[in-house]
Amino acid sequence: MRRPRRPRTLSGEEARLWAEIAKLITPLRGRARPPAPDADASQPSATLAPGLTAKAALKPAAKAGAKAGPAKPVRAPKKAPPLPARTATAAPYQAPPQLPRPAAGIDRPERMALRRGTLPIEARIDLHGMYQTEAHAALTGFILRARAAGHAHVLVVTGKGGPDFHEAFAERGVLRRSVPHWLRGPELRGIVLGFEEAARHHGGSGALYVRLRRR
Repeated sequence: MRRPRRPRTLSGEEARLWAEIAKLITPLRGRARPPAPDADASQPSATLAPGLTAKAALKPAAKAGAKAGPAKPVRAPKKAPPLPARTATAAPYQAPPQLPRPAAGIDRPERMALRRGTLPIEARIDLHGMYQTEAHAALTGFILRARAAGHAHVLVVTGKGGPDFHEAFAERGVLRRSVPHWLRGPELRGIVLGFEEAARHHGGSGALYVRLRRR
């Protein structure tokens, strides 16, 4: 069993400080001022500096406590809002581009009459030496004017293109492949009834007989 510890007595300096502090305390009504505790003679006593009271000695400690103040609570870092979940969305369906409907050819008796010259060619256009943009505009304007004039059979010369690799991709070869597509396009589809490769003396594979819808 442990022996009870004896209360520690104050040193002389602590007793004097307590006495000074007790003077500053106003006792409650009906209660006496607390007596100063006994000083321990065995402990060395320290003397206050001249002119320094106990109240002044306590001020630095009080100021230090006031400056420190209560510790501010540390705020936890804000959590970033969760990113919205990505939902797999199917790409909208896109219908394949509609190709122009191929124009009908020219009837055989009509084609034979054009070749023999018994059915006159009422207008013609030569697209030689033109680039694609220029040739497309020239062909469209020519067909519109021919129909406005009441023509039914016209000749479009595109050029055959060269036989070797380099000339096959020249402008003449490109126009030869592009003109049939332009004649089937939306701009001329309602005007062009059909077209066929021309006879040799009219240009052969480098020219087309074109039949137009009359007004």
